[in-house]
Amino acid sequence: MYYKFSGFTQKLTGAWASDAYNPQGLRPVVSTEAPPIIFATPTKLTSSYPAYDYAGKNKVPELQKFFQKPDGLPVHLKRGLPDQMLYRTTMALTLGGTIYCLIALYKAAQPRNK
Repeated sequence: MYYKFSGFTQKLTGAWASDAYNPQGLRPVVSTEAPPIIFATPTKLTSSYPAYDYAGKNKVPELQKFFQKPDGLPVHLKRGLPDQMLYRTTMALTLGGTIYCLIALYKAAQPRNK
């Protein structure tokens, strides 16, 4: 009896000799010719354009100086009011979710009344 690996059941299953000797990934190659070229136009390199193109100036050095300033604030609160609102909203949702989970666990731990 011959066996092969079934991709559907993830187990060995019985098979014919031809299937066992030619598994799914090892079938003989039908054609050895190269496929036709889809885009046959040649690529032309020009030196009139710069090697990189982006829409604006590099702000990374300025932002590095801003965030590394020793003013005693944590990095996630350096930009003022928007960061504070985002931080407080996240903390409120986290606290509310924790309280909700504890209440749900308390209710689930109570026996049912018949």
